[in-house]
Amino acid sequence: MILGEDIKRARQALISGGLVAIPTETVYGLAANGLESSAVAKIFKAKNRPNYDPLILHIGSIAQAELSAEFHEDAKNLAAAFWPGPLTIILKKTAIVPDIVTSGLDTVGVRMPNHKLTQKLLESLEFPLAAPSANPFGYVSPTTAQHVADQLGDQVDFILDGGPCQVGLESTIVDMSHSSYEILRQGGIPNEAIFKVLGEIPVREESSSNPKAPGMLENHYAPTAELVVGDISQLIEKYTEKRIAVLGFQSTYGKEGIALSPSGNLEEAARNLFAALRALDRGNYDLILSEWMPNTGLGKAINDKLKRASRKD
Repeated sequence: MILGEDIKRARQALISGGLVAIPTETVYGLAANGLESSAVAKIFKAKNRPNYDPLILHIGSIAQAELSAEFHEDAKNLAAAFWPGPLTIILKKTAIVPDIVTSGLDTVGVRMPNHKLTQKLLESLEFPLAAPSANPFGYVSPTTAQHVADQLGDQVDFILDGGPCQVGLESTIVDMSHSSYEILRQGGIPNEAIFKVLGEIPVREESSSNPKAPGMLENHYAPTAELVVGDISQLIEKYTEKRIAVLGFQSTYGKEGIALSPSGNLEEAARNLFAALRALDRGNYDLILSEWMPNTGLGKAINDKLKRASRKD
């Protein structure tokens, strides 16, 4: 495993059918040639990811996206509003996309990441990159190159180091493969921003054992330590016999822990969420206690991640 900023080295590894960790504005992805089944299979093996959980294709241009998916006008309008950026659009796939990418579905998720290094890499390739988050399946997503190296370093041919991720939450996923559109995963673009382009559409809240998109499983993004979410004051009283850490929005309520944004900024809180969970997980606490974030804007996406990462208490 080698870590650095060498795009040519990353490109050659991908052309050769290898795995490369790539930076995006959301989290680091574990990338392979999205049109080569044998390369994509390496992603599932490295992450220990179930083959029923589909992957997202990362593209460098609309022209490249149109080779992989059937883009209609509404999809193009949504892409024009948010690409490059933390938006994944699910559309009917074309025959060129292998079934291993889509878990046998006739739809595929595509997005254009907003990171200069990865944009240059994608523009240099003749194929899209299949790239879920670069972490063992179900665990906290990586937001730095070192996070990837710590967990998957020996299974990755190259880690393209683009610094810390600036959004910190995975992309928002919008299903536009049918006439009735739906937000399948809340992420780096607030629901309200999507509504301004498409009108108000349903937001899926329930989890799935047979997901149409990544991040829809009931248990996901979880630290090794148990995470319990609720009213912090009540939780602190309940777990007085435990060694606890608090994951708070603006404060830690006088306990050990991390405040995601002392100034009360939800964008900062989203950017810090996964790194904070990782840091607290290294503290050998019995429990991590978290409060719900304000349920507006990116707070809704943070709460969705907390819900999926938490113990059902």
